[in-house]
Parts: sequence; C-alpha cells; structure tokens
Amino acid sequence: MPVIDLAKVPVKTGSIYPEPYASMMRGRSSLRLGDAGGLTQFGVNLVSLEPGALSSLRHWHRHEDEFVMVTEGECTLVQDAGETLMKAGDCAAFPAGAADGHQFINRSDRVARFLVVGSKAPREVATYSDVDLMVEIEAGRARFAYKDGSDWEGPR
Repeated sequence: MPVIDLAKVPVKTGSIYPEPYASMMRGRSSLRLGDAGGLTQFGVNLVSLEPGALSSLRHWHRHEDEFVMVTEGECTLVQDAGETLMKAGDCAAFPAGAADGHQFINRSDRVARFLVVGSKAPREVATYSDVDLMVEIEAGRARFAYKDGSDWEGPR
C-alpha cells in the first residue's frame, strides 16, 4: 500500500450521537487513516481536539480493544479513578470488556492530536458511563438505546 497522503483524507466532523450529545462534540475532528489505507481488521484514526473540545462521551467497549497515543499537544484522560494529563508520546490502552469509561478533554489553549487504534469487531456495544445511553453497532449500522436495552427516545 502506498503512503497515505493526509491532505487527501477527508476530515470527519460531527458525531453519530443523538442530540443533545452530538452538539457536545464541537471542536472534534478526525482523519480515518485505516479506511484511507484500505484496512478492514482494525481502525486507525487521527483525532484533533480544539481547545475545550471533548473526544467523546465517557465510554467503554464490550468487544473492541482501543489504544491511544498523543501525538501533539496535551489532553486530559478522564476515567473512573480520576484524571491524567497526557502529553505527546504518552499512550493509554483500553481492553475490551473493561467497564471503565474513558474520554479525552483538551483543556489547553492549543490543538491536541492523538492516534486511536481499535479492533473492528463484527458486533460492538459501547456503554456511556455518565448518561443512560449505549450503542450497538453491527454491519455498519448504529442503534442507540438506554442501558436497559429499550430504544432511545431522548434523555430521561
């Protein structure tokens, strides 16, 4: 596979989250590098966070491993046990099934970037730690639900 030209990779903005959570992801963008390179067994994304931006709602994955390496700037990793400042070169790993929600927040005054590598399970369930929400992803389709499994109809 030839070298991936970052200038030709579409920038993905926004979120698949339902409102009001989608609006909370302003200032987050990513380059889907794995997709651009034709990878099918794992995903590779370069995420950019503007100052004040969140990477995601705090979440954990039932079936997919996730690895993160900060490549530029600094951001704060938020987990159940607290917060950890991460700088360029710092790494974190989130094994599938470990129910410890995580997210990254850019509390600095400049852009932060990190590389995310994750497995692509045929079926995935992500649970959001701080809100009554989960997502089931299968065959490229997302279904949002409350944690009890009932269909999502908005915050309750």
